[in-house]
Amino acid sequence: MASFGLKVIRGVFGAAEHVAPRLSGRAAFELFCRTPNVKAQSDGERRAVERAAAFMAEARHHRLKTRTDCVAAHEFRPEPGRGSRGTVLVIHGWRSRTEYMRALIEGFRDAGHKVVSLDLPGHGHSLGRHLNMVTAVDAARVAGEWFGPFAAVVGHSFGGAIAANAVAASVKGMPPLAAQKLVLIAAPSSMPAIFDDFSRRLNVGPRSRVAMADRVKHLSGRPLSEFTGDRQLAEVPVPTLVIHAPDDREVHADHAKRYAGAGDHVRLHWAEGLGHRRILADKDVVARAVGFVTGQHESMLH
Repeated sequence: MASFGLKVIRGVFGAAEHVAPRLSGRAAFELFCRTPNVKAQSDGERRAVERAAAFMAEARHHRLKTRTDCVAAHEFRPEPGRGSRGTVLVIHGWRSRTEYMRALIEGFRDAGHKVVSLDLPGHGHSLGRHLNMVTAVDAARVAGEWFGPFAAVVGHSFGGAIAANAVAASVKGMPPLAAQKLVLIAAPSSMPAIFDDFSRRLNVGPRSRVAMADRVKHLSGRPLSEFTGDRQLAEVPVPTLVIHAPDDREVHADHAKRYAGAGDHVRLHWAEGLGHRRILADKDVVARAVGFVTGQHESMLH
């Protein structure tokens, strides 16, 4: 966000806190859920999509109807003769798309898995400009109905948080996503912490923050305070591998530590020096994720 635009928004929220905090909170929540324009790609993003064109052509493409959206799902099948180890669901993060998950998808496919990759609402080949945890979990739910149960759900960044929330059935009225294992890469574990960071950046005041939290409860059926990964994974002890870089500047390493505190069923691997984005294409990260799901190379993960 441009510095001038950010100053204007901070000023508006600062003033609204004193005169219309409920309206301000709802506006802040809507801004929080607003997705980037998929057509406004950087040069690097555009080149990555172009390089993945042949890779995407190998997939079967589906349109899945959720309660509020229509999302794209891309089905990658293993090569004939490799057998099948089951289906892996891959979920990308904010301002991402299936093309950026290529290394992970290819790793699981080469190991004999069928891979289904979601483009979340407002991302990639899906429509819309709005995404929150409820609509994201709903997209995962529909993918589960069509392609599940899953040998594993693998998520990067916000996609990891979605995976944990979907398996834990954190949204009332939506059943748990059936998965034998979870792999959470550079994933945030605390929605309250993310809301706090967002609010500080945009100068959203305390009364407006209460209105934001009220909106979460209205949509999800649960208070914002319950959307923490350690609580979710403790209640649903699915074997989980957490992979995080200590130098991640977008999702602090404390989020990984919180996940790891959920119990002995959660393993934590520190991917030194890989930041938030480079971690996706790292060969060792891919090998660890695949090995964890297939049960191979267990010694690597201790």
